[in-house]
Amino acid sequence: MSDMDEDAMLSDVEGEEETHQEEAGEEEKVQVCHLTQETISQGLSLLCRTGNGLGHAFIKVDLKDKGLNDIAAISNYTHLRFLDVSNNHLIDLSPLASLTQLLWLKVDNNAVACFKGQPFAQLTFLQWLSMAVNRLTGLDGLVGPALESLNLTGNGIQRVNGLQGGCFANLVTLELRGNQLDTTDGFNLPNLQRLYLAQNVIKHLEGLERLERLTTLHLRDNQLDTLNGLSSNMKCLQYLNVRGNVIVEENALQSLALVSKTLRALVLSENPLAETTDCRLSVLMLLPQLERLDKDPVSPEERTEAQERLKELKEEEISEP
Repeated sequence: MSDMDEDAMLSDVEGEEETHQEEAGEEEKVQVCHLTQETISQGLSLLCRTGNGLGHAFIKVDLKDKGLNDIAAISNYTHLRFLDVSNNHLIDLSPLASLTQLLWLKVDNNAVACFKGQPFAQLTFLQWLSMAVNRLTGLDGLVGPALESLNLTGNGIQRVNGLQGGCFANLVTLELRGNQLDTTDGFNLPNLQRLYLAQNVIKHLEGLERLERLTTLHLRDNQLDTLNGLSSNMKCLQYLNVRGNVIVEENALQSLALVSKTLRALVLSENPLAETTDCRLSVLMLLPQLERLDKDPVSPEERTEAQERLKELKEEEISEP
């Protein structure tokens, strides 16, 4: 064998070793592990009296960023009320079923794909739940009689038919940003106050008449070309954000009149209509009580101008034969 051939062979071997080392490094980076008692002990805090008043126990545990793919060991800690298992590799949350005292649960950045077979029916005191950036595609199997805040941002949810008022009677805040919703239909939540639906693919406003206590509706970066679907039943709506949609025609705003008595802030920027000269005046004619349009407060001069223009139009209508 020539020196040149031997050098080439050594180079190939060294290259393979480097490749194996790189692959081993990648495997090490994504290595997952089971939850141990030692890991739990390191994350425990907040010593409180137990529910029966006869003893004390730690009620909070932080298990985020532990590379976990199994949390079976947590099931023995039945006094826990606050649990953070974010930034792991979890698929199965069923070990949480025995944690019936949980009030607060954060499962962001995991790999949970559905709610069926999960522990939520047993978590009857759970008030705050965040499962942002998982692999959820639907809500079947999720119940939350005590839930007040639910964050499902950054999943692949297409429908919300599972959100019925009977199972979520106390839900006040719901975040579904960055999913795959194409409609607002399915939110049968009469006590809901804040609904965040930015960065979906919503084309139609439907079913909003059921949201009688809603104060905030956030629809930024969707595909709405009209606001038809707003309802006079929305008697508490104060803030509406439809920034970054595809509203072109002034007539598409007519439904704003149905919420004119309560609406105080409207964000309409980054729609084609918002670039027109008279857009601001047209909106204020529909919404005389509005206090803020986009980033700017409504000035007394603008309000007066809108009222005068509206009066002129009415007089023109009366004078027409």
